[in-house]
Amino acid sequence: MPDRAFLGEFEQMVLSAVLRLGEQAYGAAILTEIAKQTGRRVSSGALYVTLDRLESKGLIETRRGDPTPERGGRPKRFVQVTRDGLDALRDVREALLKLWRGIEDRLEVAKPD
Repeated sequence: MPDRAFLGEFEQMVLSAVLRLGEQAYGAAILTEIAKQTGRRVSSGALYVTLDRLESKGLIETRRGDPTPERGGRPKRFVQVTRDGLDALRDVREALLKLWRGIEDRLEVAKPD
């Protein structure tokens, strides 16, 4: 993990949700997936700021779909994780797994009944 910046918690969630959704990854679907998997409700504004930041870092690519009448003529913004995005997720996963090793027992003891 040389010289790579770590991803923030929400960035990790967004990238993970995009990977889970595959070709169907766009704003509303990403928000739904994050809520479904984590129970965390996120505003669309927070998501789009994060998508812009991830795109500027080269961790995702976006493309516009065709405008649809159901969306008032607005196109969906489809999202795909780049190779650098995959590398960043792998790096943070590896680091977290290393940190988790050896503390599982303590977490089991600390669990409320």
